[in-house]
Amino acid sequence: MSASMSASSLSTAGVLLITVPAVAFGGMTLLAHLTRNIPGYLDNPTRRSLWRAGHAHAGVLVLFALVAMLYVDQAALSEGVKELVRTLIVAAPILMPLGFFLSVVRPRDTKPNILIWLTVLGGVGLGVGTLTLGIGLV
Repeated sequence: MSASMSASSLSTAGVLLITVPAVAFGGMTLLAHLTRNIPGYLDNPTRRSLWRAGHAHAGVLVLFALVAMLYVDQAALSEGVKELVRTLIVAAPILMPLGFFLSVVRPRDTKPNILIWLTVLGGVGLGVGTLTLGIGLV
């Protein structure tokens, strides 16, 4: 097993690291909503739950995707499939939080709109990407 990463995996990891300040900003935004009692957050349980889920998924999935990049180059997969795996795994920490946030973007939204399906799309991508990577590593 080689300790070095391909240029594709390194650049993908770089993009993931660049997203970390956005996740931190999201956390500060949630904290502001809590401490300043901004209307449409504390008084809207659906929005509050979905935004908390979005922030949590963003943080965990960015970390997960960074770890996964360490394994992509070690998998017995073609270069094209490796690129697909990178894309699918990195799509999850983008699509899933976007679905949570954008599905209740207005303070008065009490039901998720159609954009909640972005969470499903991100989840499917994560499942397919990780399953493919796992098979390639076995």
